[in-house]
Amino acid sequence: MSQVKYYIFVFLACFCSLAFTQQDSVEDTERLTVKLQEHLNQAKLNSDRGDYYDAKNDLQKALDIAIKIKDRSSEGKIYTKIAKVQFLVNEQDQANISLTKALQIQREIDDYGNRAITYNIKGVIHSTKEEYKTALEYFNSAKNLFEQENLDEYISEVTLNEAKVYIALKRYEEAKAKLEKTIIIAKKYDQERRLSSALIQSAKVSSALNNIELALSQAEEGLEIAKTYKILENVNEAYLTLSDIHEKNNDYKSSLDYVKKHLILSDSILNVKRENLALGITGQFISNYKDAENAQLKAQVEEVTAESAFTRITTILSIALITILSLLTLSLYKNNNIRLRTNNMLHIKNDELIVAKEKAELASKTKANFLSTVTHELRTPLYAVTGLTNMLLDEKPKDHQIPHLKSLKFSGDYLLTFINDILQINKIEANKVELDPEEFNLKHKLENVISALSNSANDNNTKLHFEYEDGLPETYIGDQLKISQILINLLGNAIKFTKDGDIWVRACKIDQKNNVYNLRFEIEDNGIGITKEKQDHMFESFSQGSVQINRKYGGTGLGLSIVKGLIEILKGKIYLKSELGKGTTFSFEIPLEYTEIVEKPKVEETKKSNKMEDLDLSNVKILIVEDNKINQMITKKILNKMDLYCDVVDNGEDAVEQVKETTYDVVLMDIHMPGISGLEATKIIRTFDKELTIFALTAVTLEDKMQEFGEAGFDDIISKPFKQEDFEKKLYAALSGEKIVSSFF
Repeated sequence: MSQVKYYIFVFLACFCSLAFTQQDSVEDTERLTVKLQEHLNQAKLNSDRGDYYDAKNDLQKALDIAIKIKDRSSEGKIYTKIAKVQFLVNEQDQANISLTKALQIQREIDDYGNRAITYNIKGVIHSTKEEYKTALEYFNSAKNLFEQENLDEYISEVTLNEAKVYIALKRYEEAKAKLEKTIIIAKKYDQERRLSSALIQSAKVSSALNNIELALSQAEEGLEIAKTYKILENVNEAYLTLSDIHEKNNDYKSSLDYVKKHLILSDSILNVKRENLALGITGQFISNYKDAENAQLKAQVEEVTAESAFTRITTILSIALITILSLLTLSLYKNNNIRLRTNNMLHIKNDELIVAKEKAELASKTKANFLSTVTHELRTPLYAVTGLTNMLLDEKPKDHQIPHLKSLKFSGDYLLTFINDILQINKIEANKVELDPEEFNLKHKLENVISALSNSANDNNTKLHFEYEDGLPETYIGDQLKISQILINLLGNAIKFTKDGDIWVRACKIDQKNNVYNLRFEIEDNGIGITKEKQDHMFESFSQGSVQINRKYGGTGLGLSIVKGLIEILKGKIYLKSELGKGTTFSFEIPLEYTEIVEKPKVEETKKSNKMEDLDLSNVKILIVEDNKINQMITKKILNKMDLYCDVVDNGEDAVEQVKETTYDVVLMDIHMPGISGLEATKIIRTFDKELTIFALTAVTLEDKMQEFGEAGFDDIISKPFKQEDFEKKLYAALSGEKIVSSFF
């Protein structure tokens, strides 16, 4: 009969379990979300009371619900809260594991705000272990993420924690700066607890810097705020701080009074702060936590004992089973401890690597911004160099001056090419180069590139040979501009290093899948060749054959690096084969999609003259907006030589007023100016004049900023320094009434 009861009990237990499972499965997400929040609220209440065991249980229940409803954001936040409770009860290894889990989730879902909170807690843990350098790194990471997400109200807690570390390190001036920032933010967002704490910490700093009057004022102000808002921990700390300050000021009576107040208050609150316990958790709290754990285990044992009424045999078997399981558990416990310690070390190292990675990404971003700024600043004076050189060459210089001016022009052009190459490399490394596929005729493209470079080949007495595989289709879809750039770089390189020789340009098919052809291009020369040692480094930035070759042939050493980057963007590969004194072969493979282009009938176009002399320029007015005096003079002289009248202003505000008062045909607008920028000035002008032609005459060249120019209302961009023919072409289009089509946006 007893066995029947046993089976009935097992059946009822399984049935109840199944019923509860089915009930949970039909609960909707909304109800579960409410329950999740209830558990979180209860956990906070228990934590504030010091009932950390109950708080941990509530958080675990909340975590189970978050996992069930797949609320990844709440899951990450709860792991952070669990870590905080574990840390409060001196379970630091488990706390680190929970924080690592939180960070893993927050990185997966790009939850930057909560990731910053987790970093802040990791910083607190490291600071209590006196690992101050690591703590400051985590605080800095937290602060950067809060700033990135515009969560300024959270920064006060981080700067307060940073200040406490600097106080511990006796770096009082740095602590003072952090506390001043904390006070400003706390006042702005009515954060009374942090404001009170920051004032008390400031009092400690002022006392350490021997400014006793200020220290007393700050401590008393912090105490008053703490009393008003009943922040007992801060009141207690303020009493102790005031006692120390009065003792330092030899006012022993006041010091004793505050010590007494501190002792009385310490006896009446639970979370007393002691030097040997983390974050003010008393030994009694930890004992309570352990006692609660033991009580639960005891209750479980009593339940097992009560159930022994089923049969004596079941009890004996249960004891035997428990003994075996205990031995296994002990073994597993030891192994688990070893695994936990190992995992903890791995998690710490992983976090360090992630922080290092974020630092590297920040450094890369800083480098890109630096290059952008430097190249812009270089192009501005370069505009003056090339502009003045061209003007002097046009003003009938003396015969002995012409070679010097041509050398100056060559140097300016070389420097401009170098700057453009740096910008291209910067864009490739920053993954900002986008593909622009279109239909084009590959054979014609190759012929055009060869034709464009034939004069350079003739100067070196070098013959160019073109071989296009028989039967290979001619029309494809691809980014023909990048393909042209690759071919021009490689063929230009071959011409530069081949004199009195031959160069072969070949195109052939490797394989084909449906309409996608894998094509191979070869540029072979019989020039000077490359040594084996140099071949391994040819595609690196600033890599050149040798100092002697660089002096003889010139070059920036960036061309092949750009080529490799572009080929990788096109999902291709490049190869090099060379022998010193016998020649070099560069070959690359890229996939291109075949397409049939219907030949359109040729239409005879009537070419418009692009000469400014064909236009009536007597009533044309142009406004130059430029703050650099030299650039003003150069642009004005260029326009005057074209018989164009122009006015000059040197800032955006004056440009807006001038356009309101005078009717202009074209405005040449600089971007970086004192006061409002050229972008802002153009936006304002577009509010009352939609038709005026406005060109951005600027040294800004990064394409990722070009969208801003289009949105501001510019018709096109003239990049400084410009070629005279390009400048005239754009002016002619604007003054002749042609539709302006920008190549930038």
